[in-house]
Amino acid sequence: MEFDQDLDCEGMICPLPVLKARKVLMGLAPGVVLRVRATDGMAAVDLPHFCTQAGHAFLGAEPLGAATAYFLRRGK
Repeated sequence: MEFDQDLDCEGMICPLPVLKARKVLMGLAPGVVLRVRATDGMAAVDLPHFCTQAGHAFLGAEPLGAATAYFLRRGK
């Protein structure tokens, strides 16, 4: 999947991937896609929930070596 910006959260545990993604998304223009690379299993639950609550779009996830890549589109 294509993305505009990458955020490395590998090795971080809950809730750091969500907190870091939130901070980065706040500085991006609407419609920009952020890829979050995380190894914490809770990111699979936390990131989609965060997107729903904050008005962003969760575009999906795909394996990326030992990590998982999550794709978030900045909302309005």
